[in-house]
Amino acid sequence: MKKNNNYLKSPDLLPIPHSERNIGTLGFSMMWVGMAVVLAAFALGGAGVQVMPLPWVLFASFIGCLAIGFLITLIADIGIEHGISFPVYLRAPFGTFGTHLPSLLRGVAASIWFGINSYFGAAAINGILNIWTGFDNWFICFFIFVVAQIINTSIGIKSIEKFADLAAPTIVLISIWMYYTLSGQASAANKDVWTWIENPVSGVALFTAFLTIVFGNMGYWSTLSADISSLSRFIKAPKYERRWFKRNKGALVGSVIALPLTQTFVVAIGGVAYIAVGNYDPIVALQESAGGLILGVLLLMIVLAQWSTNTACNLVPAGTIFSNIGGPKVPFYAGVIIAGIIGMVSQPWNLFDTLIPFLLIIGGVLAGLVGILFTDYYLIRKRRVNVKDLYEQDGQYRYHAGLNWAGFISWAIGGTGAVIFSNYSFVVGFVLSATSYYILAKYWWFNIYKQAELEDPSDEKYLGITVGRDWVIDTAETLESAPEKESAII
Repeated sequence: MKKNNNYLKSPDLLPIPHSERNIGTLGFSMMWVGMAVVLAAFALGGAGVQVMPLPWVLFASFIGCLAIGFLITLIADIGIEHGISFPVYLRAPFGTFGTHLPSLLRGVAASIWFGINSYFGAAAINGILNIWTGFDNWFICFFIFVVAQIINTSIGIKSIEKFADLAAPTIVLISIWMYYTLSGQASAANKDVWTWIENPVSGVALFTAFLTIVFGNMGYWSTLSADISSLSRFIKAPKYERRWFKRNKGALVGSVIALPLTQTFVVAIGGVAYIAVGNYDPIVALQESAGGLILGVLLLMIVLAQWSTNTACNLVPAGTIFSNIGGPKVPFYAGVIIAGIIGMVSQPWNLFDTLIPFLLIIGGVLAGLVGILFTDYYLIRKRRVNVKDLYEQDGQYRYHAGLNWAGFISWAIGGTGAVIFSNYSFVVGFVLSATSYYILAKYWWFNIYKQAELEDPSDEKYLGITVGRDWVIDTAETLESAPEKESAII
């Protein structure tokens, strides 16, 4: 035996066996409670109530979250069924080398969001320290907060779940108090939070504003819907379960119940904060309505929320992606550190004014990836994947010099459409990329580069947990004379 030098077989990217999947349904739901309390949701609520009443804003938010939540669960099946992460599966529709470009975009986007959320949390930490000690230096708080999150994430997925279990109940209770406090403040100013509108619109303008809220919610989570398998591969699921809803219950409950309910409530807080004081930022709003210990506790909720969001939604995906790009020489913890550095140097304190346009455009571009993943996994391969070759440099996914041009052309078509029609970016990006990929891959590319799971569509050979399989990848490079080892154990 010789030591493996295949960069595709980084230890942190190998399939997760059934015995090591330790996130339950409740644990994943608690992670969603923490992840959904984000600056973007407050901003969407504040923007929405400027042109339409709060009930319509909340309805649009709930629709958007419900739709993206179900789509997230669909893509999560990749991790649940096969135990593989986003950048690994992306080798199928983009190639063993081509996977790096789209995954890098997602990794950088996740890192920037990490920076934005960390700045938001650091502002809350600075507020707490200023109230209790008189200390006032947000940048020191920002640096310490970034380091603490990096350490928490590097320890592993179980520590992230445990933190979410602690943070989620606290976040829910404080959020309820926050809503009633802001509502009272609005009432004191003779503003009914359920009917107040700053600049009411009607007709086409109202419909466009409604869709902006729907797609804004979808656009933010398009990032996680693309790489949810990096998390879902740790979710518990029953072996030999062919019923999709039963097999994916752990992801489904969190994504279509916990996410829509929590984020819609957070959107409401952002809307009410804007109605009360003209600013969707609850830190600013609450500083005008509370002080001392009460304000400190409220700001603590912001800190917990940003922490739980960043670890699961941004650092885990980004760390996994950078580890994939760097190969075995870049372990997961190193990828997490890289993400933290990018998040800091992106100067997130200068990004707030462009938040909503950024959400719509990047959401549409990444929605193209989601459309390609959906088409490749469900419509073409029908959930069957030759996982062994995902880790082989010269396997079936090498294609043309490591590139799948059907994937890149389809992504370019969807991404271009999303940028042009930015108000409807998510739907445009998803539909155009999904349709283009189906045609190009099925009738052109895969006729040239044959796929084993398409030539022999065997469940027993190419499904994972549904047939009780743990994919086991041989990480040792054998001598040329040695026979090839089987890469899956049934």
